[in-house]
Amino acid sequence: MTPDAIIESTRANVAAILKERFPQTVDFSDGSYALSYGSSSVGVVVRRYTETDTMVEIMAQVVSSAIITPDLLKWLLRKNAELHFGAFGLLFDDTIIYTYSLPGSKLDASELEAAVTSVAVIADHYDDEIVKMAGGKRMADA
Repeated sequence: MTPDAIIESTRANVAAILKERFPQTVDFSDGSYALSYGSSSVGVVVRRYTETDTMVEIMAQVVSSAIITPDLLKWLLRKNAELHFGAFGLLFDDTIIYTYSLPGSKLDASELEAAVTSVAVIADHYDDEIVKMAGGKRMADA
């Protein structure tokens, strides 16, 4: 398969899985998808990775407009060490995110469902703690 065919195949697979497992998913028809879970917003994006594989990135925006302090950053890094997969990070505007990526060309439904659910649950759980610590708004409140 060509790299473009691999991307299209992954996009079709991801779209079908999300439609089946998360019917509320919004499909933007460009390999990106969005869904809400609790107070979090989760995005899924299919990206080119290598000549023979793709990457499926799952990202939840957790808190916006928080006061980014060294203590908060230390807390986020420690959480990254405690959690089983994925990691907290900061976008260009200091929005706190939680993200995880999976290889896409052979992705199965249970893997994607577990990853999306885990990212959503983690974001939904920690957004309240982060707001208490650093202010800002959960994505549901933004």
